[in-house]
Amino acid sequence: MEIVVSGIRPTGNLHLGNYFGAVKNFLQMQNEYNCFFFIADWHSLTTHPKPNDLSANVSKIMAEYLACGLDPDKAAIYVQSDVKEILELYLYLNMNAYLGELQRVTSFKDKARKQPDNVNAGLLTYPTLMAADIIIHKAQKVPVGRDQEQNMEITRRFARRFNMIYETDLFPEPESYTPAESVKVPGLDGSGKMGKSEGNAIYLIDDPETIRKKVMKAVTDSGPTQQNSEKPEVIENLFTLLKIVSSADTYEFFNEKYNSCAIRYGDLKKQLAEDIINFTEPIRDRILGIASDKEYMQRVANEGAEKARESASATMKEVRKLIGFK
Repeated sequence: MEIVVSGIRPTGNLHLGNYFGAVKNFLQMQNEYNCFFFIADWHSLTTHPKPNDLSANVSKIMAEYLACGLDPDKAAIYVQSDVKEILELYLYLNMNAYLGELQRVTSFKDKARKQPDNVNAGLLTYPTLMAADIIIHKAQKVPVGRDQEQNMEITRRFARRFNMIYETDLFPEPESYTPAESVKVPGLDGSGKMGKSEGNAIYLIDDPETIRKKVMKAVTDSGPTQQNSEKPEVIENLFTLLKIVSSADTYEFFNEKYNSCAIRYGDLKKQLAEDIINFTEPIRDRILGIASDKEYMQRVANEGAEKARESASATMKEVRKLIGFK
């Protein structure tokens, strides 16, 4: 069975965009592949989070992914820092990584501009750690977005370089992988996709009143003036959300109202808010239940780390022998 590896940065709560994108893909993959899903707490240190923030965010992300349906009986779900073998491979890969190629990485240059007072070595070698995360399990597939494609090419380059230097075929060159076409969930601000930094998101942990307030503030226009006119982006976004969480009949009802110039955006928003609540409420209840069960959370993390360490340890025995360490 092919091996899939994917990291999850502990950077905040999951929103609807995450659910219909990465999460649904993960749920599909865990049934089809040998999956390793990890919470990338080492990666998050490049922005120097406080210790309490790091611990809380790791627990929060673990609870949310489990509540969404990631199954520890089907996939290894672990915290990156629980698998120390990754750091050893990270060191070896850095010995054959060149300063110039790391400095040319777009994500490094972008981060360096955003945090000029904290251009640390971890930020520079982020692609090397990402490569170690992946190839330590000899992954064939990695689900990533377009913004990570350059890092994936570097991962393939490092795997190829190691194989060439030590005259081996130990590491496959992993391919970027999208198991299914993800639904692009729009934000509530009228343009672009839903995201944490944009402040336009509905989070899976949001309570009903918060959801109602957010949806009622969603951007609209003054309404159509001609029948069957094309919807502007701000309105199309609301209808996209309606299509995702509401019934087909509900969507068609409001679509017909729009086409006949009889639409009342207030009514649409109220219906949309209630449909979002109906969709997220069961997930929110599971998140709260799982987050309160510290013993279960720790058991999942321990079992996932054991599976990941078994895989990583076997790889590192081969790596040490090839390099020349006893």
